[in-house]
Amino acid sequence: MLRQAVVLALIFSPVAALSAYLISYAEYKKHFPEDVKRARRISLEFALSAFVFFFILIVLAVIFINKYFP
Repeated sequence: MLRQAVVLALIFSPVAALSAYLISYAEYKKHFPEDVKRARRISLEFALSAFVFFFILIVLAVIFINKYFP
């Protein structure tokens, strides 16, 4: 059960993190055209936050579904 949750989280969390990075980088690159390094750093923070959030969310969702809907 936990193994299944971790596998699903490791598949979908990087996709969410990459999406968050690309979207936020495109926006911050428009707002900070002279400071691309700052846009990358902020986008990387968003990507890391999205990865952690979706990893925890997926693991908890799989555990909840397996517990209450066998």
